Amino acid sequence: MLLKGFYTVEKLEKVSEGKYLAEVLLNRQHEIFKGHFPGNPVTPGVCMMQIIKELSQEILGSPLFMASASNVKFMALINPDKTPRLQLELEISGDLNSEVKVKNTTVFDDTVALKLTNTYKKA
Repeated sequence: MLLKGFYTVEKLEKVSEGKYLAEVLLNRQHEIFKGHFPGNPVTPGVCMMQIIKELSQEILGSPLFMASASNVKFMALINPDKTPRLQLELEISGDLNSEVKVKNTTVFDDTVALKLTNTYKKA
């Protein structure tokens, strides 16, 4: 985990071939929220992208590095004081020996917060 203590994986399960569902709990007391932003914490988009990478690595059992990101859409602010629990759907395809494509939708309550497609290569 790049940011120690930033979040906890509460659930990570395979739903069907190549499709996974994860539930993470953000640590609203984490140091990053003191600066982003004081009095109105917002989860940085780059941190959300890192969570997706780390979940993908756990699923695949291999370190990855991001080769490209496309269709990245931040659709709602994630305030850890109001909505610390996030559900992430991951659809993983490709060959770990070349490139792996990960499509993600992140939601809280009934709100879509993030949609993206990342391409990773084995590190």
